Amino acid sequence: MVDIRAILRAADGLIGVGGRALLAKILRGSRSKDVLSRGLEHNPAYGIYQDLPEQEVMGRIDWTILHGYLHIFYDCRLPLLEYSPAGWKIECETYADEIIEGFDTLLVSAQHPYPVSFLKDMNREVIMLALEKIQASADRKYLPLLEDWGRVDHKKVVQKISAVLRCLADRTASPAQPS
Repeated sequence: MVDIRAILRAADGLIGVGGRALLAKILRGSRSKDVLSRGLEHNPAYGIYQDLPEQEVMGRIDWTILHGYLHIFYDCRLPLLEYSPAGWKIECETYADEIIEGFDTLLVSAQHPYPVSFLKDMNREVIMLALEKIQASADRKYLPLLEDWGRVDHKKVVQKISAVLRCLADRTASPAQPS
């Protein structure tokens, strides 16, 4: 079985700069110079297929390409990977979930103010999806973190954060509706 999410997550650091062989090294947990020099050992999917032979990992990568989750494009004659629209949709969802899991860890640490400035440089589509997921959760635990985040991000993200804060506050202020 091909774990599409793991392969797409491993590909994140390679999009536009690496190909299938480097993706296979990440998935197998290689300590090669080209992996370590790019910091790819920090990828969340690093080593997920460490127990599989290289040919099996390459087969899984090829499956994701053949089924339209990743594409190969050429820069001069160098084959590089890029997400297809379907692949990007899955990766965006996965990445947004990781952000929320990271928030849950931050909230448990009770570190205040929350160190969220790193979010300023993240993909805007992923950030907006994470905020939509927080809003849909209706979980008040995110309020202090969102307040801290709203102090450090760019205007459009701050506007979305404000909307989510209002929504969460409105949901908690109104009495529960009978089922």
